[in-house]
Amino acid sequence: MPAMDTRDDTGLPFMKMHGLGNDFVVLDARVRQTKVTPALARAIADRHRGVGFDQLALIESRGTGDAHLTFYNSDGSTAGACGNATRCIARYLMDETGRDSLTLTTDRGTLSGRDMGDGITSVNMGAPQLNWDEIPLAEEMDTLELPIEGGPTATGMGNPHCTFFVPDAEAVPLDQFGPRYEHHPLYPQRTNVQVASIIGPDHLRMRVWERGVGPTLASGSSSCATAVAAARRGLTGRKVRVDLDGGSLEIDWRDDGVWMTGATTHVFDGVLTPAFLDSVR
Repeated sequence: MPAMDTRDDTGLPFMKMHGLGNDFVVLDARVRQTKVTPALARAIADRHRGVGFDQLALIESRGTGDAHLTFYNSDGSTAGACGNATRCIARYLMDETGRDSLTLTTDRGTLSGRDMGDGITSVNMGAPQLNWDEIPLAEEMDTLELPIEGGPTATGMGNPHCTFFVPDAEAVPLDQFGPRYEHHPLYPQRTNVQVASIIGPDHLRMRVWERGVGPTLASGSSSCATAVAAARRGLTGRKVRVDLDGGSLEIDWRDDGVWMTGATTHVFDGVLTPAFLDSVR
């Protein structure tokens, strides 16, 4: 049985988790049937009047895997993929069942998770999307170097990414830089924006502006996209360490997909009150 406390029969139980400071509210619909609306997602995301998160994840008992995951951004929009949330939930479900591997279905497809020992979790985020119409971009073009100042690389990881390689990622004013490109006309569904510096042939420093969220301490899908872009451009090999503001991830682009490995944290469990829920209906 799921371990989350369900003693409140009228409130909505939730879990707070994070991967390298990239934080999530997780709702387990196996425990309580739950419908997430954009208004509810935005209300829970409010760090002053709600709980606060970068993404919200809903766990459901459907699909062909051990569970199905749906992701929401803090602005209420949906996200096809969220790598760090997937790792957090894979860790939770493996601890719950005592298993060392599982499969999860998402809008991205079926993803595999593995327990690597010592609390470290690895997830296969699937093959990267490299063609313009898969990402998607607004028109046909070479995705390796877009006709945008700085020549960024476009990559799909179930959500769109735009990666700029710069001499010093720390020097980029992300609050101004990120929104400028999130809404670029070449990206009809908006995009996640990364700025990355090459530290070595197997080492990247990356900062991220997430679509529908803003700057975050880490992003799993952005780390995967940046590693893929660096390898495609011959800047690194296919296995790299990505240093983010919140910590480091190991990314390995293999023949069967892009594997992402790192630590996760289950912070606390709580219950959203009926009064809070009624206020956003």
